[in-house]
Amino acid sequence: MKKNTIVSLADANYFDLLNELIDSIKQFKESSNTAICILDAGLNNEQKKILLKKVDEIKSAEWDIKVSSIKVRGKEWLKSQVSRAFLPTYFPKYDKYLWIDCDAWVNDWKSIELYFRACESGKLGITQTLGPGYRVMSKVSWLLGRLALIKSQNFKHAISSRIGMDKARKLAFAPHINIGVFSLEKNSPCWEIWQENLKKALSSGKIFGSEGLAINMSVYIDNVETEFLPLNCNWIASNLLPKFDEQNNSFVEPFLPNYKIGIMHLAAGIWRDGKDMRINKNIKIDIKTLDNETVTKSLRFGE
Repeated sequence: MKKNTIVSLADANYFDLLNELIDSIKQFKESSNTAICILDAGLNNEQKKILLKKVDEIKSAEWDIKVSSIKVRGKEWLKSQVSRAFLPTYFPKYDKYLWIDCDAWVNDWKSIELYFRACESGKLGITQTLGPGYRVMSKVSWLLGRLALIKSQNFKHAISSRIGMDKARKLAFAPHINIGVFSLEKNSPCWEIWQENLKKALSSGKIFGSEGLAINMSVYIDNVETEFLPLNCNWIASNLLPKFDEQNNSFVEPFLPNYKIGIMHLAAGIWRDGKDMRINKNIKIDIKTLDNETVTKSLRFGE
């Protein structure tokens, strides 16, 4: 019996990305010992037939926390902002859970191993969006050259969710934690803390981003025990483009020692001429190689 599972979610529009994520997992022989479970937020029947040949389980995503029907009408994919905090409810037979957003894919199995190790003893395994080469961490508007209006992602979401100014200030300049890739054990106390924070975030704030705010609250305010993994375990390409190692045919970090990208994450999209690479497979961009040459490539799996 498989003890660990990788979980993702998609609707019909993101099916291709989800399918690529699954193929990127299954390219590694080590994946045979890990289950793949999918939350359905609007896949069509033909898409589910394709997936059932590759994955272990598919369950329909639900609104595990009640939200305004007006806010979510016609946006079933927003269930991803809630259901990922309830994975043991959907797939109860596993010991460890690794969530990977469907707009990400696996380039190095070592990152999968790290996430499953990171969540041992009830800890949260996750990556901060902070690393070498990051030039802007928070947006600030200056008034009269001296007074600053904070516009960090954590602070903005905290204010709109009305969690209280004291908590918002604690989050204001904390390194943002991206919830697109994380690991937890089935019996981790983090699930309950995260769910409670998510209820608070959803009660007043926007649906989109609520799960991220809630996990940042859990770490920085409630002090959930956390194992912070390196940036290459959740490489958000829209923040910093990778380089390409032509000799080994792989994406790597752009700075020495050019570690191999473990999980490539296309969060927020990679855009060219107003088109998003996540939606359009034909979109390619210029990136540098390790030999300082320029190549035009897609960052999607298999492209």
